[in-house]
Order: sequence, then structure tokens, then C-alpha cells
Amino acid sequence: MSYVIAVSGKGGTGKTTFSSISVDYLVRTTGKPVLAVDADSNANLDLALGTRAEKTIGSVREYLTENVKNMPAGMSKDAWVEMLLQQALVEEKGFDLISMGRPEGPGCYCYLNSVFRRYLDIMTGHYDYVVMDNEAGMEHLSRRTTTGVDIMFISSDATVRGVQTAVRIRDLARDLKLNIARIALVVTRVRNGLADNLRGIAEDGNL
Repeated sequence: MSYVIAVSGKGGTGKTTFSSISVDYLVRTTGKPVLAVDADSNANLDLALGTRAEKTIGSVREYLTENVKNMPAGMSKDAWVEMLLQQALVEEKGFDLISMGRPEGPGCYCYLNSVFRRYLDIMTGHYDYVVMDNEAGMEHLSRRTTTGVDIMFISSDATVRGVQTAVRIRDLARDLKLNIARIALVVTRVRNGLADNLRGIAEDGNL
């Protein structure tokens, strides 16, 4: 069973930096397989980890919709999809990376999305730890892409708006009844301790 870590929060608060630090920490201290998932459509977790994702789930999805008639002879559609998705996996020493890429464009992706979900469920089961760098704000939560999470870190800068956004993300996760075992607040760019007004907002919001 994988231990799943999700990172969320307002844009520009250091989510990707925190995600990459988490991957590095797990690789160095546990020696266990780690899967990094870049679930931000503005993908740059690969750069933070010092690697490059040439393909993404989004680019595979677009390729498949444009080349559905060119499926290799003798290969099932599921096997073809899984082969292309495997090619999108970046393998590095100590961790692997899969990038979700751009969001869906026009057209129906129902079949492909079901295959992607099944493939990702299988893939994540091969790793002891999964670290997901999610989109800014709350959009990823409304699409339920962070279900089955052991801990979600909500990143905020040391501003009222940032901490208030963190509280709203926590509230939405509860409203959607997402399967998140624990939620923790991470405040970045703090000097000389967290200001009392920000601490009060976090405590009032049970963060």
C-alpha cells in the first residue's frame, strides 16, 4: 500500500518546491521507491527535480485521439494506451516521475480517462511513496484527483489571502468528502515566526 502525499495551495506559494523537497527527502531517508506526480497543468516539477518530462498524460491523450485509426495490428486498445503511458514515465535514480500535462481539450475523453485512472492506480501500487504536486487553488479537488491521500499539505505564503485560501481548500475537501486522512498547513516565507493574525486565521479554520 502506497503512502500518498498531496501538495495543494494558492499559486506562487512554493508548492512545487515543497513537492520536490519531499521527493528528495524520501529518496534519501527511506531508500524506498518514490513516484512523483506532476498534477499541475503548468507542469514544472520535472525541472525542480532536475529532470525532463518529454511526454505527459495530456500529450498521450491528444496523440491517441488523433491517431485512433493507426493502432498497431494485433494490439488491443487498452494495451496500446498503457504502452504509450509507460513511455511517458520518467525513470530516475531513486524516483520516477509522471506528468499530467495540459487539461482536457474539446471532445470526449471518457474511455481514455477511465484507462488513465486504472493505469495510475496500478502504477502507484508499485511505489512505497507517492508525492502529488497539484494545481493551484481548488480545481483539482473538485475533480477528485486527490482521493485516497494519507496527508495533504496546503501551502500558503505569509499573507491573509494565502491562509484564507488554505482554509477554503480544507473546507472544500471536507464538503466533497474526499478520502484525505490528514491535512496540514505549510506557511512559506516566514521571518521571525508567524504573525498573530495569520496564526489566528489558521487556528479559527482548524488548520
